[in-house]
Amino acid sequence: MTLKLYFHPFSSYSQKALVALYENGTPFERRLLSPDHPEVLGEFAALWPLKRFPMLVDGSRTVIEASIIIEYLDLHHPGPVRLVRGDAKDALEVRMMDRFFDNYISTPQQKVVFDSLRPEAERDARGVADARAMLDTAYGWLDKIMADREWAAGDHFSLADCGAAPFLFYADWTHRIDASFANVIAYRKRLLARPSFARAVDEARPYRPLFPLGAPNRD
Repeated sequence: MTLKLYFHPFSSYSQKALVALYENGTPFERRLLSPDHPEVLGEFAALWPLKRFPMLVDGSRTVIEASIIIEYLDLHHPGPVRLVRGDAKDALEVRMMDRFFDNYISTPQQKVVFDSLRPEAERDARGVADARAMLDTAYGWLDKIMADREWAAGDHFSLADCGAAPFLFYADWTHRIDASFANVIAYRKRLLARPSFARAVDEARPYRPLFPLGAPNRD
């Protein structure tokens, strides 16, 4: 039975799942979440009332949250690129780095973006400043980690890189990675060169005018 992915191509978490699917050439049906497709929006809401995407449907099974979707694919629809390796110690490092990118890159980045969408009187200047400070701290920590690594958890592309790719992509748009963090900048470039993520980036290009802070003329 065909996998179905409910997603939007400009969403960082959707891209996280797409990278995993593209890495292994996993066939799936694209269910684009857009006002132009109200029937898809209705299906999505019926299956997942919280309406957070992406969401994967595999027959009667509904899988939510990008990290869990990737683990599910690795378990039930494995391909040549194993995104969570079987060794427990290696898998723990992958999951730790995955949580780092979710919590300390994506979360503060989205705080800055979502705050910009609020009416001026409702904005949280202190919260945005704290989010930017967290990004700088996270970049600094990651720069040390990536000094002797090609990918987030070591020598092999993994679940952690699936998230790092879109999260660092948008984080650099939101709060520029300082030139002093050369290892992070180099890692981001490697992610952009990875065919699976390059495809996700290209598919999202038509939506760049939607970026609330203004998409830079690069990448």
